[in-house]
Amino acid sequence: MSILKEFKAFAMRGNVVDMAIGIIIGAAFGKIISSLVNDVLMPPVGLLLGGVDFSYLSLTLKSATEGANAVVIRYGAFINTVIDFVIVAFCMFIVVKGMNKLKKAEEKAPEAPPKLSKEAELLSEIKEILRNK
Repeated sequence: MSILKEFKAFAMRGNVVDMAIGIIIGAAFGKIISSLVNDVLMPPVGLLLGGVDFSYLSLTLKSATEGANAVVIRYGAFINTVIDFVIVAFCMFIVVKGMNKLKKAEEKAPEAPPKLSKEAELLSEIKEILRNK
């Protein structure tokens, strides 16, 4: 089998396609969460803390010179990223918890045996009596 055919067979398997869709949706979800944190959550938090914009909080280790850029630790951007992560992790926890609850509900509901007619029940009882003799 040529490498191209082998790759096509691999890429077209159901779980690979599902994984790719999950990654694409996850990336889009990550952008939404980043916007939520940067544009909705952090401005009021910064306002409560005295008008601080977290994305610009930094510690300058070395000032910029004519030939070199400044060396800066941008801890405000790091705080925003940590908050992004916590929100995404919490959302994924909720999704997985919901899926597990649905899965348990499916497992708990065993299929009921088919209801036998009165004649079939009677025949089953006669069969049991004969078997026990």
